[in-house]
Amino acid sequence: MNWIPSAVLAFALAFTLPAFGQGRELPDFTRLVEEQGGAVVNISTTQARKPAVAVPQIPGMESEEGQEFFRRFIPRQPPSQPGPRQESRSLGSGFIISKDGYILTNEHVVEGADEITVKLTDKREYKARIIGTDKRTDIALIKIEPNGLLPAVKLGDPGKLKVGEWVVAIGSPFGFENTVTAGIVSGKGRTMQDANLVPFIQTDVAINVGNSGGPLFNMRGEVVGINSRLFSPTGTYLGIAFAIPIDVALDVQKQLQSTGRVSRGKIGVTIQEVSRDLATSFGLDKPRGALVVSVEKGSPAERAGIESSDIITKFDGKVIESQSDLPRVVAAIRPGSKAELEVWRKGGARPLSITVGEWQEDRVAGLEAPQRPRQVAAANRLGVMVSDLTAKQREDLKVQGGVVVTEVRPDARADVRRGDILLSVVHKGQHTEIRSAEQLNRVLAGLDRSAVLTLQVRRGESMAFVVVNGLADKG
Repeated sequence: MNWIPSAVLAFALAFTLPAFGQGRELPDFTRLVEEQGGAVVNISTTQARKPAVAVPQIPGMESEEGQEFFRRFIPRQPPSQPGPRQESRSLGSGFIISKDGYILTNEHVVEGADEITVKLTDKREYKARIIGTDKRTDIALIKIEPNGLLPAVKLGDPGKLKVGEWVVAIGSPFGFENTVTAGIVSGKGRTMQDANLVPFIQTDVAINVGNSGGPLFNMRGEVVGINSRLFSPTGTYLGIAFAIPIDVALDVQKQLQSTGRVSRGKIGVTIQEVSRDLATSFGLDKPRGALVVSVEKGSPAERAGIESSDIITKFDGKVIESQSDLPRVVAAIRPGSKAELEVWRKGGARPLSITVGEWQEDRVAGLEAPQRPRQVAAANRLGVMVSDLTAKQREDLKVQGGVVVTEVRPDARADVRRGDILLSVVHKGQHTEIRSAEQLNRVLAGLDRSAVLTLQVRRGESMAFVVVNGLADKG
């Protein structure tokens, strides 16, 4: 009787059975590159060197490593010989959107440029002028004057992109012109702290220094995004890159081309994400909407009757699923236009109307804590000690009520700091304004130990809602 040892049989089968997933061929990108590659350009800029200045800090990322996380890929090289006219050069990518020479790229590619040179794949070079830029979305529109018609890209719909779909980038990483890299869509709608108007497309396409401003194509050869940034502590590709959806870029481009600037809507609120605990505390069916932390004095929101602790669930006919949705929806509305919205207030939905204002440059508010009062009340079930505000403090802080946190115990149930002002308590959709330390302690005394509640907290000029999961047995 013939027999084959199991190890030998397994070895033989490894060479005869097809591996899982090998039944499908890998995609072929050659036709896409041949048809669309000619519309991708190399951009170099020259600018007079300025004295060194401090690197601007991204809020919440003050460490050196944190600043590097979102390093933009545009190299700056010192001149070979110092002289009276010192220059720095930068390199990036772009793509032609119209046959008469309009080109889209990133704002940071051309920022501060004294001279912009655009090089085509056929080695023709042109000087470009800036039509307009928008720092908020990192979009720039530039123009060259060609001798004839130029190849232009086809534009696609990023809304139809699916996670897992193949995409292709063409650009000039490290100055290597017309480099093609490919990968898949890793995620959609990613929001960055310093760019909350852009729902970034996340990919695993290899993107490096010099790819900035280059196009991201789908497999139909349509541009669906502009490669803008990578997520890396070193500034080189580590597997995650981000692109600006082309529909966002085109909205900016149209305004830049017609007026040279971008006009955006504004309503004048500070907002916060609605977590599951916050939704429970406010009596909302599930985490959704944008929680209004504060309302700017004299703003369209105040005139419309929007209040702090409202949760905006709809705006201009669009459902607001998360905090990041609201800025993009509002910004897309022309200033002066009227819009309908819906807020969740004290356990029920309420419709409101608003006339949208115009967005201006953000103002940075100070975060200094108010001076501690002298008289301190006993600690309460939050594990903190609070005190009433004096009339002078209320006048200076422009608040009607509230108490100030004077001490935070190690076993504190609330994530607050000394100097914070507690303004209200929300429990099961019911809002109670805090008028005194004694009143706050009475409110807390009437709640179950396992109660989930929310505190409205003011810290300097900032506002936030802080969730408290359970209380101590006693103060």
